[in-house]
Amino acid sequence: MKNTLKNKLTKSLLIAGLVFSSFIFAQTTTAKASPVLAAIGTSKNWGSVDGVSMIGLVQGPSSADAQLQVACVFEYTENDIHTPQALPANLNGLVHLDEALKGELTKIRQSGQFKGHSLETILITPPAGSMSAKKLLLIGLGDRNAFSPELMASVGEVAAREAMRMGVTNFAFASDLKDAGIDSPTALVAGNVVKGIVLASRFEIYLREHNLSNTKKLEKVYLLAGPSFFEVAGSGIKDAIAEVNKK
Repeated sequence: MKNTLKNKLTKSLLIAGLVFSSFIFAQTTTAKASPVLAAIGTSKNWGSVDGVSMIGLVQGPSSADAQLQVACVFEYTENDIHTPQALPANLNGLVHLDEALKGELTKIRQSGQFKGHSLETILITPPAGSMSAKKLLLIGLGDRNAFSPELMASVGEVAAREAMRMGVTNFAFASDLKDAGIDSPTALVAGNVVKGIVLASRFEIYLREHNLSNTKKLEKVYLLAGPSFFEVAGSGIKDAIAEVNKK
């Protein structure tokens, strides 16, 4: 009888211990998995390359205070920025951009005049007061089902070339991949964008030094990120800066 009670007590303590351990493990795992949310408006200079500051900014493309806003869009599919895979409307920069333009972003994409093919561009002058930037450059990302993070280096290059051609000294860049419902590797994407920007900037420096260009030098690039992705994007940006500064 005593042995039976002892065995039952031991078993009960073992079960209780396992439950407690599982509870603590679940709490720890949840804490580690929970992303650090950066407040809207958070800004950080992640570093500079050739005098160009790469600044992380938690802001939507309709609100970022820059001379030029760059936003990226895939080839249009019905209601694509409102799908369950896309970010919620309150955090979705493409939704905010479309609202700021009173639905014109969607109408332009639906019309087929701007198809969003890979690296296709269109320059828009937003109505006064509709958004912070005076100009909006859309860059196509092509077929969403064929997306590759490597494309973003070319996208960053196109963005910087067009910015310098327009004579601006700063621009804000929004990849808008999460907004469009693409589960992309945030750090890699952000790093590739920086590499593309640096490539374009360095070639423009070469042209100016050889009297083949009179564009203004880029001074700042604001790399936009959502609250959940700010630190992760920053890690990719810093890695890219360290890599290109060695070259």
